[in-house]
Amino acid sequence: MTRQPVNRLVIVVRADPVICGHSGEARNLAEAARERGFDEVRIVTWPIERLEATGLPLKPLDGVLPYSDGISVERPEPVGDYKVPDGRYLAGLTGRLIELFTDGVPTVCLSLYLSPHTVAVADAVRAAWSTGLPVNVTTIAEAVGSDVTNVVRACVTEGRFGAAAHILSSYLSQDHCVAVSEYTRDLIIESAAQIDARHGTAFAPQCRERIGISYPAINTAAYLDLDPTEQERVLSTRGLAKDGYVLFLSRLAAAKGVDDLIHGFASSRSGAGLKLVIAGRGPESAQLRDLAAASPAADRITFLDDVDDAEKPHLMAGSAAFVLPSKPRPEFVETFGIALAEKMLAGGGPVITADTGGIREAVGDCAAFVPVDDPAAIAAALDHAILETNAAERAEQERRAREFALQFDRGNVFDRMFDLLPDGIPGLEPAIQS
Repeated sequence: MTRQPVNRLVIVVRADPVICGHSGEARNLAEAARERGFDEVRIVTWPIERLEATGLPLKPLDGVLPYSDGISVERPEPVGDYKVPDGRYLAGLTGRLIELFTDGVPTVCLSLYLSPHTVAVADAVRAAWSTGLPVNVTTIAEAVGSDVTNVVRACVTEGRFGAAAHILSSYLSQDHCVAVSEYTRDLIIESAAQIDARHGTAFAPQCRERIGISYPAINTAAYLDLDPTEQERVLSTRGLAKDGYVLFLSRLAAAKGVDDLIHGFASSRSGAGLKLVIAGRGPESAQLRDLAAASPAADRITFLDDVDDAEKPHLMAGSAAFVLPSKPRPEFVETFGIALAEKMLAGGGPVITADTGGIREAVGDCAAFVPVDDPAAIAAALDHAILETNAAERAEQERRAREFALQFDRGNVFDRMFDLLPDGIPGLEPAIQS
């Protein structure tokens, strides 16, 4: 006979851990929940074939590390026929949430991305209560950033009041509302204020009062105390040597500034003796490969599109410098910078980035900042970091950066998030005691 779980955490997310960023955060919060005593963790997401059809930069599935026992991934099948393709999948996901909310298990449900996930949770809670069955669910909605920059802000720009109201009201209907950075929180409030000014609503004051901050959760243990022998093996397999390359590792999209990095690397003095490794997948992959092929440094630029979870920390730690020259675009602004914090944990050469969006919250004063859209500044920053910084200075930079990034450890983030929950939630008291 299967034992009824005492408590459950449900995380609704875009793609579990098969892409970078906040999908990895879902994994880390799931693992932290098990460490803190949750009996059961379910990640509810989309079928792989649906994710592939969207063009998302998925990681190679065979390189994704397995979950711990007690964590399961559910990919509800679509409901209905072919005439409503997107709605079919959303109906499947929402329907599964209703089942989880009405089966008698005390549940906390965390949604990452307001649209469509928080919207689905809000609909599922309403429907669950309407069944007349017992419902014991506490909801937390996390705005990760791109759901604001790419959805809410677009609604404001296009004057689509109804869509904006749907998203914001669903967000505010949750028991607890958080954002992944102060920048993201401010962006939500600013967008809500514009809606209020046009339509006489009162979203902004509610957002200002209710939204807290929950920085992304990182598995810091994966980046600390790396085995030098394994690092040498990983780098050798890729034809690399420690401190012999500059690294970019993120999504290949226009907002990431890889074009500026290619130009800056090619014109730098330090680049003459180094490789540039561009690791990741994304919509700009073909264009960036063409740009690199036309560069004077073409023979020293390498693209990697199959970096797995175990390899990533070693690539970061072995680099002479890590560069993410992100730049704001209408469809995307870097609302935190998870890869930057991961790199600071792994050690190695310094981080070079741009002071845009929420990046400074991810790195503090532990990075070199360059202006947006400025390859010459990237070249100068590379030369300073590699040619003009001695070993003692680099070691001190590495120490300070790692110390700063430790605050994003998944256990710390989980504990701060769950401090939001009031005492007395049935079934949860023994699970979250420290």
